[in-house]
Amino acid sequence: MATVSVIKIRDILLVAVPSDPDDFTVSELQDQVLDALQRYNAKGLILDISTVETVDSFFARTISETVKMVALMGGLTVLSGMRACVAVTTVQLGLSFDKTLTALDVDRAMDMLSAAIDSMETGL
Repeated sequence: MATVSVIKIRDILLVAVPSDPDDFTVSELQDQVLDALQRYNAKGLILDISTVETVDSFFARTISETVKMVALMGGLTVLSGMRACVAVTTVQLGLSFDKTLTALDVDRAMDMLSAAIDSMETGL
């Protein structure tokens, strides 16, 4: 069982998903993210999945649901570091991250999320 850490950077949460997360870890990730979003009144979440090499339907579905839950709580999510094989599997499973921002790495994700939050706050 891998551990999940939710790191708060200003008004953004950062979660680095373990490389081979089991179902318990993925469920725990969702619980911790939602709790931290509420506790810190965070405006965004970066889910770094760069170490994840394979996904199953439970992982993909739970991540998709987490993104939707964060949106329902008023937050934005950027998926960071998705490998090509993970993208292929996710699409083959029929899951979609239509309105989710994606970035190749955490630096780009932080820039994208900060810009999106700023534009929301200024009404642009």
